Amino acid sequence: MAHWNRRVAIVGVGQTPARSHSHEINQVEQINQAVRAALEDAQLTPKDIDMNVHGNMELFEGNYQGDLWHVDGYGGFMKPGIRVTTGGTTGGTISVAAINLVASGYYDVVMAIGFEKLEEANATTGITNFYDPLWCRWVNAGAINAVSAEVMLKQFGPSVEETAAKLRVQIAENAARNPYAHLRQKLTVEDVMKSPYLMYPLRFLHMCPQSNGACCIIYASENKAPKISKKPVWIVDHDTAHVENYVAGDTFLLQEGDREQKSHRVAARRLYKRVGITDPLKEIDMLEMYDPHVYWHMEWLDLFLMKEAGYSLGMIERGETAYNGSFPVNPSGGVVASNPIGATGTVRIAEAALQIRGDAGERQVTKEVKTALASAFGGTLWTVLHLLSKNKP
Repeated sequence: MAHWNRRVAIVGVGQTPARSHSHEINQVEQINQAVRAALEDAQLTPKDIDMNVHGNMELFEGNYQGDLWHVDGYGGFMKPGIRVTTGGTTGGTISVAAINLVASGYYDVVMAIGFEKLEEANATTGITNFYDPLWCRWVNAGAINAVSAEVMLKQFGPSVEETAAKLRVQIAENAARNPYAHLRQKLTVEDVMKSPYLMYPLRFLHMCPQSNGACCIIYASENKAPKISKKPVWIVDHDTAHVENYVAGDTFLLQEGDREQKSHRVAARRLYKRVGITDPLKEIDMLEMYDPHVYWHMEWLDLFLMKEAGYSLGMIERGETAYNGSFPVNPSGGVVASNPIGATGTVRIAEAALQIRGDAGERQVTKEVKTALASAFGGTLWTVLHLLSKNKP
């Protein structure tokens, strides 16, 4: 277990609906909506916040130093604050920063704010141009990567595509119950199987959207949290892992023997060892996973659960990962349904906290949730994991 000076809990969460366009509001107003919702949830005012952590994918948007000009939106005037920007993992790393600031003893109440407003820029263009123009930009398609899908088809046969379609239908059913989800649509297996290819065998309906949205989480110290919230959600531990020798495209081609080196497996293995988890499928109640497309959803679920490749296929076929299954995965609809990138990792933590509190509304899973895992992911094979609990560690 993490050796912190003091324990940390989530006492408030707030988010905006994820949308493709939000022309009626600007970035400051969008952030303000999420912050107001989190403050209302915690029954706090901006005066009660000691420190702010702010983040988005500013490199890809081309809008910089948002923490300075968004101050009116989150009430940070004359308060300490930092900006954290780590690409796709931003929503997870701002949470890590906020937790550490509270655990350290420097601050009692810290607010983490992740957001994205993509109609003002284009993330895929930014991601693609990030790569070296001579060595790898010519083979790069931004976040659209079908290597894992092709490997799974070769390894497990054509039936994998039907399982992927069933998973996408499950995601759509979950998202339909979530008022904050971007893609709330009824789908059938046939709809998914007939959708056009983006890059074989990855289809249009397999892939996540680009979304606008913001999410805010308020963290408090162990002495303050019970006074603020009747249902604080405790942070058991977190872990971060990334592939330091990353070369674009290279690490997507890791073979079965290299699975232990993948950042998802590395982060999960270290986290479980510290907290004493030996069977995550039995000792964790649900997962909110950063899943950019359905094939990564299936591959990464195996990695997080410390199972062999292909184990998740049977879970999906048996309905175990559905919101009413034995191990619900992304009852919110996940990233395939909503992807405000700078907030996407934050939303995973917020949704997991709501499930533990029993406050997820129509998307509340049918089983009792005492522990939940939330993940974030970034393009250089960077994984951030948070383990949450109803009970104080």
